[in-house]
Amino acid sequence: MGMLRWLKKRNSQSNQNHEPQLCSRQDDAKYDQLTGHFHDDIKQLKGIFERSSDIVFYEFRLSRIQKGVLICLDGMVDAEIIDSDVMKPLLNVGKMTFLSADIPLRDMETFLQEQIIHVSQVSIGQTIQEAVEHILDGDTVLLLDGVKQALFISAKGWDMRSVEEPATEAVIRGPREGFTENLRTNTSLLRRRLKTSQLKMEAIKVGRLSNTNIVITYLDGVVEPSLVAEVRERLRRIDIDAILESGYIEELIGDNPFSVFPQVNNTERPDKVAANLLEGKIGILIDNTPFALIVPITFYEMLQSSEDYYQHFMVSTVIRWLRFCMIGIALLLPSLYIAITTYHPEMLPTTLLLSVASGRETVPFPAFVEALIMEISFEGLREAGVRLPRTVGQAVSIVGALVIGQAAVQAGIVSASMVIVVSITGISSFIFPVFSQGIAIRLLRFPMMICAATLGLYGILVAILILLIHMARLRSFGVPYLSPVAPLNLTSLKDIYVRVPWWGMVDRSDQTGKKNRKRMSHSLRPRSPQRKS
Repeated sequence: MGMLRWLKKRNSQSNQNHEPQLCSRQDDAKYDQLTGHFHDDIKQLKGIFERSSDIVFYEFRLSRIQKGVLICLDGMVDAEIIDSDVMKPLLNVGKMTFLSADIPLRDMETFLQEQIIHVSQVSIGQTIQEAVEHILDGDTVLLLDGVKQALFISAKGWDMRSVEEPATEAVIRGPREGFTENLRTNTSLLRRRLKTSQLKMEAIKVGRLSNTNIVITYLDGVVEPSLVAEVRERLRRIDIDAILESGYIEELIGDNPFSVFPQVNNTERPDKVAANLLEGKIGILIDNTPFALIVPITFYEMLQSSEDYYQHFMVSTVIRWLRFCMIGIALLLPSLYIAITTYHPEMLPTTLLLSVASGRETVPFPAFVEALIMEISFEGLREAGVRLPRTVGQAVSIVGALVIGQAAVQAGIVSASMVIVVSITGISSFIFPVFSQGIAIRLLRFPMMICAATLGLYGILVAILILLIHMARLRSFGVPYLSPVAPLNLTSLKDIYVRVPWWGMVDRSDQTGKKNRKRMSHSLRPRSPQRKS
Protein backbone atom coordinates (compact mmCIF):
# COMPACT_ATOMS: atom_id res chain seq x y z
CA MET A 1 0.00 0.00 0.00
CA GLY A 2 2.95 2.35 0.71
CA MET A 3 4.22 1.88 -2.83
CA LEU A 4 0.94 3.08 -4.39
CA ARG A 5 0.87 6.17 -2.17
CA TRP A 6 4.40 6.98 -3.32
CA LEU A 7 3.35 6.39 -6.92
CA LYS A 8 0.41 8.74 -6.58
CA LYS A 9 2.61 11.48 -5.10
CA ARG A 10 5.22 11.00 -7.84
CA ASN A 11 2.54 11.13 -10.52
CA SER A 12 1.04 14.33 -9.08
CA GLN A 13 4.44 16.04 -9.18
CA SER A 14 4.99 14.80 -12.73
CA ASN A 15 1.65 16.22 -13.88
CA GLN A 16 2.40 19.59 -12.30
CA ASN A 17 5.73 19.84 -14.11
CA HIS A 18 4.32 18.65 -17.41
CA GLU A 19 4.24 21.15 -20.26
CA PRO A 20 0.66 22.05 -21.32
CA GLN A 21 1.41 22.10 -25.04
CA LEU A 22 1.84 18.31 -25.12
CA CYS A 23 -1.95 17.80 -25.14
CA SER A 24 -2.30 19.54 -28.49
CA ARG A 25 -1.65 16.21 -30.29
CA GLN A 26 -4.01 14.19 -28.12
CA ASP A 27 -6.44 13.25 -30.87
CA ASP A 28 -3.60 12.23 -33.20
CA ALA A 29 -1.29 10.68 -30.62
CA LYS A 30 -3.76 8.20 -29.25
CA TYR A 31 -3.81 6.42 -32.59
CA ASP A 32 0.00 6.24 -32.94
CA GLN A 33 1.93 2.99 -32.74
CA LEU A 34 4.15 2.39 -29.74
CA THR A 35 7.67 3.28 -30.84
CA GLY A 36 9.70 1.31 -28.31
CA HIS A 37 11.43 4.57 -27.34
CA PHE A 38 10.68 4.73 -23.67
CA HIS A 39 10.51 8.49 -23.12
CA ASP A 40 8.58 9.21 -26.34
CA ASP A 41 5.81 6.73 -25.49
CA ILE A 42 5.52 8.03 -21.92
CA LYS A 43 5.46 11.59 -23.24
CA GLN A 44 2.48 10.82 -25.48
CA LEU A 45 0.57 9.11 -22.68
CA LYS A 46 1.24 11.93 -20.23
CA GLY A 47 0.02 14.38 -22.81
CA ILE A 48 -3.22 12.47 -23.20
CA PHE A 49 -3.70 12.19 -19.42
CA GLU A 50 -2.61 15.74 -18.65
CA ARG A 51 -4.23 17.21 -15.53
CA SER A 52 -5.41 13.73 -14.47
CA SER A 53 -4.13 13.33 -10.93
CA ASP A 54 -5.52 9.81 -10.56
CA ILE A 55 -3.36 8.36 -13.35
CA VAL A 56 -0.23 6.81 -11.82
CA PHE A 57 3.08 6.56 -13.75
CA TYR A 58 5.69 4.53 -11.90
CA GLU A 59 9.10 4.29 -13.57
CA PHE A 60 11.59 1.61 -12.47
CA ARG A 61 14.65 -0.26 -13.70
CA LEU A 62 14.72 -3.89 -14.71
CA SER A 63 18.47 -3.83 -15.13
CA ARG A 64 21.29 -1.32 -15.43
CA ILE A 65 20.39 -0.50 -19.01
CA GLN A 66 16.65 -1.09 -19.29
CA LYS A 67 13.80 0.92 -17.84
CA GLY A 68 10.14 0.16 -17.38
CA VAL A 69 6.97 1.98 -16.37
CA LEU A 70 3.70 0.85 -14.86
CA ILE A 71 0.62 2.97 -15.64
CA CYS A 72 -2.67 2.49 -13.83
CA LEU A 73 -5.76 4.35 -12.64
CA ASP A 74 -5.67 4.87 -8.89
CA GLY A 75 -8.84 3.56 -7.26
CA MET A 76 -9.58 1.01 -9.98
CA VAL A 77 -6.73 -1.43 -9.38
CA ASP A 78 -6.09 -3.94 -6.62
CA ALA A 79 -3.05 -2.63 -4.74
CA GLU A 80 -2.19 -6.05 -3.28
CA ILE A 81 -2.09 -7.71 -6.70
CA ILE A 82 0.07 -4.91 -8.13
CA ASP A 83 2.50 -5.03 -5.21
CA SER A 84 2.83 -8.80 -4.78
CA ASP A 85 2.23 -10.25 -8.25
CA VAL A 86 3.55 -7.55 -10.55
CA MET A 87 5.98 -5.08 -8.95
CA LYS A 88 7.78 -7.45 -6.60
CA PRO A 89 8.65 -10.02 -9.32
CA LEU A 90 9.73 -7.27 -11.71
CA LEU A 91 12.00 -5.59 -9.17
CA ASN A 92 13.58 -8.94 -8.26
CA VAL A 93 14.85 -9.69 -11.75
CA GLY A 94 17.99 -7.59 -11.70
CA LYS A 95 19.81 -10.21 -13.75
CA MET A 96 17.14 -10.31 -16.47
CA THR A 97 18.53 -9.91 -19.96
CA PHE A 98 17.67 -6.86 -22.02
CA LEU A 99 14.42 -7.23 -24.01
CA SER A 100 15.20 -5.73 -27.39
CA ALA A 101 12.76 -4.25 -29.88
CA ASP A 102 13.33 -7.23 -32.18
CA ILE A 103 12.06 -9.82 -29.72
CA PRO A 104 9.02 -11.65 -31.16
CA LEU A 105 5.64 -10.62 -29.77
CA ARG A 106 4.71 -14.16 -28.67
CA ASP A 107 8.06 -14.69 -26.94
CA MET A 108 7.77 -11.50 -24.89
CA GLU A 109 4.24 -12.34 -23.77
CA THR A 110 5.21 -15.89 -22.84
CA PHE A 111 8.36 -14.84 -21.00
CA LEU A 112 6.71 -12.14 -18.88
CA GLN A 113 3.48 -13.97 -18.21
CA GLU A 114 4.90 -17.40 -17.42
CA GLN A 115 8.13 -16.48 -15.66
CA ILE A 116 7.73 -12.99 -14.22
CA ILE A 117 4.15 -11.75 -13.78
CA HIS A 118 1.84 -14.06 -11.86
CA VAL A 119 -1.51 -12.71 -13.09
CA SER A 120 -3.90 -14.89 -15.07
CA GLN A 121 -5.24 -12.29 -17.54
CA VAL A 122 -2.44 -10.67 -19.53
CA SER A 123 -2.71 -9.37 -23.10
CA ILE A 124 -0.56 -7.50 -25.61
CA GLY A 125 -1.15 -4.28 -27.52
CA GLN A 126 0.81 -2.20 -30.00
CA THR A 127 -0.90 1.21 -30.10
CA ILE A 128 -1.31 4.19 -27.81
CA GLN A 129 -5.07 3.96 -28.25
CA GLU A 130 -5.15 0.41 -26.87
CA ALA A 131 -3.07 1.49 -23.88
CA VAL A 132 -5.42 4.39 -23.12
CA GLU A 133 -8.52 2.20 -23.35
CA HIS A 134 -7.06 -0.45 -21.03
CA ILE A 135 -5.96 2.15 -18.48
CA LEU A 136 -9.43 3.71 -18.37
CA ASP A 137 -10.96 0.25 -18.10
CA GLY A 138 -9.00 -0.47 -14.91
CA ASP A 139 -6.10 -2.51 -16.32
CA THR A 140 -2.44 -1.87 -15.56
CA VAL A 141 -0.17 -1.12 -18.53
CA LEU A 142 3.50 -2.17 -18.57
CA LEU A 143 5.90 -0.46 -20.99
CA LEU A 144 9.53 -1.52 -21.42
CA ASP A 145 12.31 0.47 -22.99
CA GLY A 146 13.13 -0.91 -26.43
CA VAL A 147 9.92 -2.95 -26.74
CA LYS A 148 7.27 -1.83 -29.22
CA GLN A 149 4.45 -3.58 -27.43
CA ALA A 150 2.62 -2.90 -24.18
CA LEU A 151 1.56 -5.53 -21.68
CA PHE A 152 -1.98 -5.15 -20.31
CA ILE A 153 -2.32 -6.71 -16.86
CA SER A 154 -5.79 -7.28 -15.44
CA ALA A 155 -5.57 -6.32 -11.76
CA LYS A 156 -8.90 -4.56 -11.38
CA GLY A 157 -10.23 -3.90 -7.95
CA TRP A 158 -12.65 -1.31 -6.62
CA ASP A 159 -15.35 -1.00 -3.98
CA MET A 160 -18.65 -2.50 -5.08
CA ARG A 161 -22.02 -3.39 -3.61
CA SER A 162 -22.54 -7.01 -2.62
CA VAL A 163 -25.24 -9.22 -4.12
CA GLU A 164 -28.51 -8.45 -2.34
CA GLU A 165 -32.24 -9.00 -2.80
CA PRO A 166 -33.72 -6.45 -5.23
CA ALA A 167 -35.77 -3.87 -3.37
CA THR A 168 -38.07 -3.25 -6.34
CA GLU A 169 -38.90 -6.92 -7.07
CA ALA A 170 -39.23 -8.66 -3.73
CA VAL A 171 -40.74 -12.15 -3.71
CA ILE A 172 -42.03 -14.47 -1.01
CA ARG A 173 -40.67 -17.58 -2.69
CA GLY A 174 -37.67 -17.47 -4.99
CA PRO A 175 -33.99 -16.52 -5.13
CA ARG A 176 -32.86 -13.55 -3.06
CA GLU A 177 -30.07 -12.54 -5.44
CA GLY A 178 -30.14 -9.40 -7.53
CA PHE A 179 -27.86 -7.78 -10.05
CA THR A 180 -25.24 -5.27 -8.92
CA GLU A 181 -23.45 -2.39 -10.63
CA ASN A 182 -20.56 -4.66 -11.62
CA LEU A 183 -20.95 -6.19 -15.08
CA ARG A 184 -18.85 -9.31 -14.44
CA THR A 185 -20.77 -10.07 -11.27
CA ASN A 186 -23.99 -9.92 -13.28
CA THR A 187 -22.71 -12.22 -16.02
CA SER A 188 -21.56 -14.73 -13.40
CA LEU A 189 -25.04 -14.74 -11.83
CA LEU A 190 -26.44 -15.78 -15.21
CA ARG A 191 -23.73 -18.40 -15.78
CA ARG A 192 -24.58 -20.03 -12.46
CA ARG A 193 -28.17 -20.53 -13.62
CA LEU A 194 -27.50 -21.57 -17.21
CA LYS A 195 -24.44 -23.81 -17.21
CA THR A 196 -24.28 -24.40 -20.94
CA SER A 197 -21.96 -23.40 -23.74
CA GLN A 198 -25.04 -22.23 -25.65
CA LEU A 199 -25.22 -19.18 -23.40
CA LYS A 200 -23.46 -16.50 -25.45
CA MET A 201 -22.33 -13.10 -24.23
CA GLU A 202 -21.27 -10.56 -26.85
CA ALA A 203 -19.47 -7.49 -25.51
CA ILE A 204 -19.64 -4.06 -27.13
CA LYS A 205 -18.89 -0.52 -25.99
CA VAL A 206 -21.28 2.40 -26.33
CA GLY A 207 -20.65 6.05 -25.54
CA ARG A 208 -17.92 8.27 -26.94
CA LEU A 209 -16.85 9.53 -23.50
CA SER A 210 -18.12 6.85 -21.13
CA ASN A 211 -17.09 3.77 -23.20
CA THR A 212 -19.74 1.83 -21.29
CA ASN A 213 -19.36 -1.94 -21.48
CA ILE A 214 -22.54 -3.68 -22.65
CA VAL A 215 -23.14 -7.43 -22.94
CA ILE A 216 -25.74 -8.96 -25.25
CA THR A 217 -26.65 -12.37 -23.86
CA TYR A 218 -28.78 -15.08 -25.46
CA LEU A 219 -29.07 -18.85 -25.88
CA ASP A 220 -27.64 -19.99 -29.18
CA GLY A 221 -29.91 -22.56 -30.77
CA VAL A 222 -33.00 -21.14 -29.06
CA VAL A 223 -33.06 -17.48 -30.10
CA GLU A 224 -33.79 -16.37 -33.65
CA PRO A 225 -30.55 -15.20 -35.36
CA SER A 226 -32.44 -12.33 -37.00
CA LEU A 227 -33.43 -11.02 -33.56
CA VAL A 228 -29.81 -11.10 -32.39
CA ALA A 229 -28.73 -9.21 -35.51
CA GLU A 230 -31.45 -6.59 -34.96
CA VAL A 231 -30.46 -5.99 -31.32
CA ARG A 232 -26.79 -5.82 -32.28
CA GLU A 233 -27.52 -3.30 -35.04
CA ARG A 234 -29.67 -1.05 -32.85
CA LEU A 235 -26.99 -0.88 -30.17
CA ARG A 236 -24.25 -0.15 -32.68
CA ARG A 237 -26.28 2.71 -34.13
CA ILE A 238 -26.23 4.53 -30.79
CA ASP A 239 -23.89 7.53 -31.03
CA ILE A 240 -23.98 9.43 -27.75
CA ASP A 241 -21.49 10.95 -25.34
CA ALA A 242 -22.24 8.67 -22.39
CA ILE A 243 -24.46 5.83 -21.17
CA LEU A 244 -24.95 6.28 -17.43
CA GLU A 245 -27.88 3.90 -16.88
CA SER A 246 -29.91 1.29 -18.71
CA GLY A 247 -32.70 3.85 -19.19
CA TYR A 248 -30.57 5.51 -21.88
CA ILE A 249 -30.44 2.26 -23.85
CA GLU A 250 -34.12 1.49 -23.26
CA GLU A 251 -35.18 4.81 -24.75
CA LEU A 252 -32.79 4.68 -27.68
CA ILE A 253 -33.66 1.19 -28.96
CA GLY A 254 -37.45 1.21 -28.53
CA ASP A 255 -39.69 0.82 -31.56
CA ASN A 256 -42.12 3.63 -30.71
CA PRO A 257 -40.56 6.33 -28.50
CA PHE A 258 -43.82 8.32 -28.29
CA SER A 259 -45.80 5.53 -26.64
CA VAL A 260 -46.38 5.62 -22.91
CA PHE A 261 -46.16 1.82 -22.74
CA PRO A 262 -42.72 0.31 -22.10
CA GLN A 263 -41.42 -1.72 -25.05
CA VAL A 264 -38.30 -2.97 -23.25
CA ASN A 265 -38.53 -4.82 -19.95
CA ASN A 266 -36.10 -4.04 -17.13
CA THR A 267 -35.33 -6.15 -14.10
CA GLU A 268 -32.85 -6.59 -11.27
CA ARG A 269 -33.47 -10.34 -10.98
CA PRO A 270 -31.03 -12.76 -12.69
CA ASP A 271 -33.59 -15.60 -12.49
CA LYS A 272 -36.03 -13.50 -14.51
CA VAL A 273 -33.42 -12.83 -17.20
CA ALA A 274 -32.50 -16.52 -17.33
CA ALA A 275 -36.17 -17.50 -17.70
CA ASN A 276 -36.60 -15.07 -20.60
CA LEU A 277 -33.44 -16.36 -22.29
CA LEU A 278 -34.96 -19.84 -22.16
CA GLU A 279 -37.97 -18.42 -24.03
CA GLY A 280 -35.76 -17.29 -26.91
CA LYS A 281 -35.38 -13.67 -25.84
CA ILE A 282 -32.30 -11.49 -25.46
CA GLY A 283 -30.87 -9.88 -22.34
CA ILE A 284 -28.84 -6.68 -22.35
CA LEU A 285 -26.50 -6.13 -19.38
CA ILE A 286 -25.05 -2.65 -18.88
CA ASP A 287 -22.06 -1.81 -16.69
CA ASN A 288 -22.60 0.47 -13.66
CA THR A 289 -26.31 -0.35 -13.26
CA PRO A 290 -28.15 -3.26 -11.63
CA PHE A 291 -31.01 -3.10 -14.15
CA ALA A 292 -30.83 -5.50 -17.10
CA LEU A 293 -32.98 -5.13 -20.20
CA ILE A 294 -35.04 -7.88 -21.89
CA VAL A 295 -36.31 -7.78 -25.49
CA PRO A 296 -38.76 -8.36 -27.01
CA ILE A 297 -41.71 -8.07 -24.62
CA THR A 298 -45.50 -8.10 -24.75
CA PHE A 299 -48.17 -6.38 -22.68
CA TYR A 300 -49.15 -9.56 -20.87
CA GLU A 301 -45.58 -10.43 -19.90
CA MET A 302 -45.32 -7.11 -18.08
CA LEU A 303 -48.13 -8.30 -15.80
CA GLN A 304 -46.36 -11.52 -14.86
CA SER A 305 -44.10 -11.94 -11.86
CA SER A 306 -41.21 -14.40 -11.59
CA GLU A 307 -42.94 -15.76 -8.48
CA ASP A 308 -45.84 -16.97 -10.66
CA TYR A 309 -43.64 -19.87 -11.74
CA TYR A 310 -42.46 -20.78 -8.24
CA GLN A 311 -45.93 -21.12 -6.68
CA HIS A 312 -48.57 -23.78 -7.42
CA PHE A 313 -50.16 -23.17 -10.79
CA MET A 314 -53.66 -22.73 -9.30
CA VAL A 315 -52.43 -20.06 -6.90
CA SER A 316 -50.58 -18.28 -9.71
CA THR A 317 -53.69 -18.33 -11.91
CA VAL A 318 -55.89 -16.76 -9.21
CA ILE A 319 -53.27 -14.07 -8.56
CA ARG A 320 -53.17 -13.27 -12.29
CA TRP A 321 -56.95 -12.86 -12.36
CA LEU A 322 -56.61 -10.51 -9.39
CA ARG A 323 -54.02 -8.46 -11.28
CA PHE A 324 -56.27 -8.09 -14.31
CA CYS A 325 -59.13 -6.91 -12.09
CA MET A 326 -56.86 -4.42 -10.34
CA ILE A 327 -55.61 -3.07 -13.68
CA GLY A 328 -59.18 -2.24 -14.68
CA ILE A 329 -59.79 -0.56 -11.33
CA ALA A 330 -56.56 1.47 -11.49
CA LEU A 331 -57.35 2.67 -15.01
CA LEU A 332 -61.14 3.15 -14.98
CA LEU A 333 -62.53 3.57 -11.44
CA PRO A 334 -62.17 7.40 -11.14
CA SER A 335 -63.47 7.81 -14.69
CA LEU A 336 -66.48 5.61 -14.00
CA TYR A 337 -67.24 7.59 -10.83
CA ILE A 338 -67.10 10.87 -12.76
CA ALA A 339 -69.22 9.58 -15.64
CA ILE A 340 -71.91 7.98 -13.47
CA THR A 341 -72.29 10.82 -10.96
CA THR A 342 -72.28 13.47 -13.70
CA TYR A 343 -74.19 11.90 -16.62
CA HIS A 344 -75.66 8.54 -15.57
CA PRO A 345 -76.86 8.69 -11.93
CA GLU A 346 -79.72 6.36 -12.82
CA MET A 347 -77.22 3.48 -12.98
CA LEU A 348 -76.75 3.58 -9.20
CA PRO A 349 -79.11 1.86 -6.76
CA THR A 350 -81.36 4.33 -4.97
CA THR A 351 -79.78 3.84 -1.55
CA LEU A 352 -76.25 4.29 -2.91
CA LEU A 353 -77.32 7.28 -5.01
CA LEU A 354 -78.78 9.02 -1.97
CA SER A 355 -75.59 8.34 0.01
CA VAL A 356 -73.37 9.75 -2.73
CA ALA A 357 -75.64 12.77 -3.25
CA SER A 358 -75.69 13.61 0.47
CA GLY A 359 -71.93 13.36 0.63
CA ARG A 360 -71.52 15.70 -2.33
CA GLU A 361 -74.07 18.19 -1.09
CA THR A 362 -71.47 20.51 0.47
CA VAL A 363 -68.76 20.01 -2.18
CA PRO A 364 -68.36 23.19 -4.28
CA PHE A 365 -66.64 21.44 -7.23
CA PRO A 366 -67.92 19.17 -9.97
CA ALA A 367 -66.93 15.51 -9.79
CA PHE A 368 -64.13 15.92 -12.35
CA VAL A 369 -62.41 18.76 -10.46
CA GLU A 370 -62.89 16.88 -7.20
CA ALA A 371 -61.29 13.75 -8.64
CA LEU A 372 -58.47 15.75 -10.23
CA ILE A 373 -57.59 17.41 -6.92
CA MET A 374 -57.53 14.11 -5.07
CA GLU A 375 -55.58 12.22 -7.74
CA ILE A 376 -52.90 14.91 -8.01
CA SER A 377 -52.62 15.08 -4.22
CA PHE A 378 -52.30 11.30 -3.96
CA GLU A 379 -49.62 11.16 -6.68
CA GLY A 380 -47.73 14.00 -4.98
CA LEU A 381 -47.79 12.19 -1.63
CA ARG A 382 -46.61 8.97 -3.27
CA GLU A 383 -43.73 10.75 -5.00
CA ALA A 384 -42.78 12.53 -1.78
CA GLY A 385 -42.73 9.21 0.05
CA VAL A 386 -40.29 7.82 -2.53
CA ARG A 387 -37.91 10.81 -2.48
CA LEU A 388 -37.81 11.32 1.27
CA PRO A 389 -35.42 9.28 3.44
CA ARG A 390 -36.70 5.74 3.93
CA THR A 391 -37.14 6.17 7.69
CA VAL A 392 -39.68 8.99 7.27
CA GLY A 393 -40.93 8.43 3.71
CA GLN A 394 -43.55 5.81 4.52
CA ALA A 395 -44.78 7.71 7.56
CA VAL A 396 -45.21 10.92 5.56
CA SER A 397 -47.06 9.21 2.70
CA ILE A 398 -49.46 7.22 4.92
CA VAL A 399 -50.08 9.82 7.64
CA GLY A 400 -50.24 12.61 5.07
CA ALA A 401 -52.90 10.80 3.05
CA LEU A 402 -55.01 10.09 6.14
CA VAL A 403 -54.73 13.58 7.59
CA ILE A 404 -55.27 15.44 4.31
CA GLY A 405 -58.15 13.17 3.26
CA GLN A 406 -59.96 13.52 6.59
CA ALA A 407 -59.40 17.28 6.69
CA ALA A 408 -60.63 17.70 3.11
CA VAL A 409 -63.83 15.78 3.86
CA GLN A 410 -64.53 17.78 7.04
CA ALA A 411 -63.88 21.04 5.21
CA GLY A 412 -66.35 20.08 2.50
CA ILE A 413 -63.77 20.30 -0.31
CA VAL A 414 -64.19 16.66 -1.38
CA SER A 415 -66.72 13.98 -0.57
CA ALA A 416 -66.04 10.83 1.43
CA SER A 417 -67.00 8.68 -1.56
CA MET A 418 -64.30 10.34 -3.67
CA VAL A 419 -61.68 9.63 -0.99
CA ILE A 420 -62.71 5.98 -1.05
CA VAL A 421 -62.50 5.84 -4.86
CA VAL A 422 -59.04 7.44 -4.96
CA SER A 423 -57.76 5.18 -2.17
CA ILE A 424 -58.92 2.00 -3.91
CA THR A 425 -57.42 3.27 -7.17
CA GLY A 426 -54.10 3.99 -5.49
CA ILE A 427 -53.96 0.54 -3.88
CA SER A 428 -54.73 -1.09 -7.23
CA SER A 429 -51.89 0.79 -8.94
CA PHE A 430 -49.35 -0.84 -6.60
CA ILE A 431 -50.08 -4.36 -7.85
CA PHE A 432 -48.03 -4.11 -11.07
CA PRO A 433 -44.95 -6.39 -11.01
CA VAL A 434 -43.11 -4.03 -13.40
CA PHE A 435 -42.85 -0.43 -12.19
CA SER A 436 -42.71 1.11 -15.68
CA GLN A 437 -46.01 -0.54 -16.65
CA GLY A 438 -47.63 0.82 -13.50
CA ILE A 439 -46.51 4.33 -14.39
CA ALA A 440 -48.11 3.97 -17.84
CA ILE A 441 -51.49 3.07 -16.31
CA ARG A 442 -51.21 5.93 -13.80
CA LEU A 443 -50.62 8.42 -16.60
CA LEU A 444 -53.46 7.08 -18.73
CA ARG A 445 -55.87 7.53 -15.83
CA PHE A 446 -55.97 11.31 -16.38
CA PRO A 447 -56.96 11.26 -20.09
CA MET A 448 -59.64 8.73 -19.14
CA MET A 449 -60.99 11.17 -16.54
CA ILE A 450 -61.11 13.95 -19.13
CA CYS A 451 -63.03 11.75 -21.58
CA ALA A 452 -65.46 10.74 -18.80
CA ALA A 453 -66.07 14.38 -17.85
CA THR A 454 -66.67 15.28 -21.50
CA LEU A 455 -68.88 12.47 -22.84
CA GLY A 456 -69.61 10.21 -19.88
CA LEU A 457 -69.54 6.47 -20.48
CA TYR A 458 -69.40 7.07 -24.24
CA GLY A 459 -66.16 9.01 -23.76
CA ILE A 460 -64.68 6.16 -21.73
CA LEU A 461 -65.66 3.68 -24.43
CA VAL A 462 -64.07 5.83 -27.18
CA ALA A 463 -60.88 6.22 -25.09
CA ILE A 464 -60.65 2.45 -24.54
CA LEU A 465 -61.04 1.81 -28.28
CA ILE A 466 -58.31 4.33 -29.11
CA LEU A 467 -56.06 2.76 -26.48
CA LEU A 468 -56.62 -0.76 -27.86
CA ILE A 469 -55.92 0.41 -31.42
CA HIS A 470 -52.68 2.04 -30.27
CA MET A 471 -51.58 -1.07 -28.39
CA ALA A 472 -52.45 -3.30 -31.36
CA ARG A 473 -50.14 -1.22 -33.57
CA LEU A 474 -47.21 -1.36 -31.15
CA ARG A 475 -44.25 -3.65 -31.80
CA SER A 476 -41.34 -4.69 -29.64
CA PHE A 477 -38.51 -5.72 -31.96
CA GLY A 478 -41.08 -6.91 -34.47
CA VAL A 479 -43.27 -8.81 -31.96
CA PRO A 480 -46.91 -7.54 -31.66
CA TYR A 481 -47.44 -5.92 -28.28
CA LEU A 482 -50.76 -7.69 -27.63
CA SER A 483 -49.64 -11.14 -28.79
CA PRO A 484 -50.68 -13.91 -28.42
CA VAL A 485 -54.18 -12.39 -28.06
CA ALA A 486 -53.87 -10.10 -31.09
CA PRO A 487 -52.99 -11.78 -33.38
CA LEU A 488 -54.66 -14.75 -31.74
CA ASN A 489 -52.52 -17.81 -31.06
CA LEU A 490 -54.44 -20.42 -29.07
CA THR A 491 -51.40 -22.56 -28.24
CA SER A 492 -49.69 -19.64 -26.49
CA LEU A 493 -52.67 -18.68 -24.32
CA LYS A 494 -51.68 -21.31 -21.75
CA ASP A 495 -49.43 -18.75 -20.02
CA ILE A 496 -51.50 -15.56 -20.33
CA TYR A 497 -54.78 -15.54 -18.42
CA VAL A 498 -53.95 -18.79 -16.65
CA ARG A 499 -50.69 -20.46 -15.74
CA VAL A 500 -50.90 -24.10 -16.74
CA PRO A 501 -48.75 -26.66 -14.86
CA TRP A 502 -45.13 -27.01 -15.91
CA TRP A 503 -45.80 -30.40 -17.45
CA GLY A 504 -48.33 -28.68 -19.73
CA MET A 505 -45.91 -26.07 -21.10
CA VAL A 506 -44.11 -28.37 -23.50
CA ASP A 507 -43.58 -25.84 -26.28
CA ARG A 508 -42.05 -22.38 -26.25
CA SER A 509 -43.85 -19.31 -27.57
CA ASP A 510 -44.33 -19.02 -31.33
CA GLN A 511 -43.08 -15.44 -31.31
CA THR A 512 -39.55 -15.97 -29.98
CA GLY A 513 -39.02 -19.73 -29.75
CA LYS A 514 -39.65 -20.87 -33.32
CA LYS A 515 -36.13 -22.21 -33.78
CA ASN A 516 -36.39 -24.64 -30.86
CA ARG A 517 -40.00 -25.19 -29.82
CA LYS A 518 -39.62 -28.15 -27.47
CA ARG A 519 -38.95 -27.23 -23.86
CA MET A 520 -39.45 -30.64 -22.28
CA SER A 521 -40.52 -34.21 -22.93
CA HIS A 522 -44.19 -35.14 -23.26
CA SER A 523 -43.70 -37.88 -20.66
CA LEU A 524 -43.45 -35.48 -17.68
CA ARG A 525 -47.17 -35.37 -16.92
CA PRO A 526 -47.86 -37.08 -13.55
CA ARG A 527 -49.76 -40.33 -13.69
CA SER A 528 -51.84 -41.79 -10.89
CA PRO A 529 -50.44 -45.07 -9.55
CA GLN A 530 -52.23 -48.21 -10.68
CA ARG A 531 -53.84 -50.34 -8.01
CA LYS A 532 -52.62 -53.88 -7.57
CA SER A 533 -55.25 -56.59 -7.94
